[in-house]
Amino acid sequence: MSSTSNLQRVLSAGHFAVTGEVGPPTGADAQALKAKADILRGCCDAYNVTDNQTAVVRMSSIAASAILLAEGLEPVMQMVCRDRNRIAIQSDILGAAALGIRNCLCLSGDHQSFGAAGKLHGHPGAKNVYDIDSVQLLSIIRDLRDKSLQQGGDSVTVAPDMLIGAAWTPLGDPIDFRVIRLAKKVAAGAQFIQTQSIFEVSRFAEQMKLVRNEGLHEKVAILAGIIVPKSAGMLRYMNKNVAGVTVPDELIERMDQASDRKEEGLKVTVELIEQVKAIEGVRGVHIQAIEAEHLIPEIVKRADLLPRPASGEAS
Repeated sequence: MSSTSNLQRVLSAGHFAVTGEVGPPTGADAQALKAKADILRGCCDAYNVTDNQTAVVRMSSIAASAILLAEGLEPVMQMVCRDRNRIAIQSDILGAAALGIRNCLCLSGDHQSFGAAGKLHGHPGAKNVYDIDSVQLLSIIRDLRDKSLQQGGDSVTVAPDMLIGAAWTPLGDPIDFRVIRLAKKVAAGAQFIQTQSIFEVSRFAEQMKLVRNEGLHEKVAILAGIIVPKSAGMLRYMNKNVAGVTVPDELIERMDQASDRKEEGLKVTVELIEQVKAIEGVRGVHIQAIEAEHLIPEIVKRADLLPRPASGEAS
C-alpha cells in the first residue's frame, strides 16, 4: 500500500479497520456535513462520501470530501462511472488528490432509473456514460499514481497519492463468478474492498473460504459491509430489490416483532459485526446507517471497536 491515508496506516499496522458512510446533502449546505462530522468524529478510521447514490443529485463527493477533511475526518471519496467519461474522471481524481483526499472507492454507480424508485423523482431520463467500468477505473487510478500516466498515454506532472478501493458483492448472482470478479479487481489495483451488506453470515463465510483458497485475502484488505436495519419493511425491500442482498426470514421476523425497532436494529448490527469479525480474512467492517449517522458511534462502542487506533500505532 502506497497511500499516506490514515486508513492505509491502520490496515498496514494490522488493526481491524472501521469505516462509516456519510451521505452528502441534496443542497449546497456545508453545515449539514459539518454537523455529521461533529457526530462521527473519532469513531471510524475513514468515512465514505457517496457519489450521487441511488442516482439522486446531491452535493459532489469531491466537495463533500473536502469539507469533511477540513473538519478533521478522513474521507473515502466515491467515484462512479455512470456520470463521467475517462477524461472527467481523471481530472476529478487529480483535483481530489490536490485537495488532500487520499482514498477513492471505485464504483459503477446505480442506474439512473433507480432514483425514481424512492421518495424523490430522480432523473430516470438522464443519459448515463459508462465510458469505462469499475475495473478499468481501478487500473486508471493505479497508473496515474504508480506510473504518472494518464489512460491515454500522456504523463502527469505530480501523481495522485491515493489508496484505491472497490466494492464487492459476495452473494450476488451468478454466485460462482463472485470470487473471479474480486480477483479481477485486485489485479486491476484494488487495495481495499468494501462488500455489499452482509446479513447471511454463513454464506459470506463460505465465499471467504474461496477467497482464502485463492490467496486474495493476502493481497487486499476486505471490509465486510454492515447496514443498520431500521425496520422489517426495510429488510423486506432490500431482500427483494437490492442485488446481492438476501435477508434471512428469521431476521425479518425478529425486526417485525421488536417492541423497540431502533434498539433491536442496534443489537442486530453489533451481532453481525461480531460474526464477520471472526471470519479469517476479514480485515474490517464498513458500517452504513443510511441517513442515520448518529447511530454509528453507539454501534462501534457496543461492538468494542473504540478507541480507534492513532495513526501508525502498531496492532
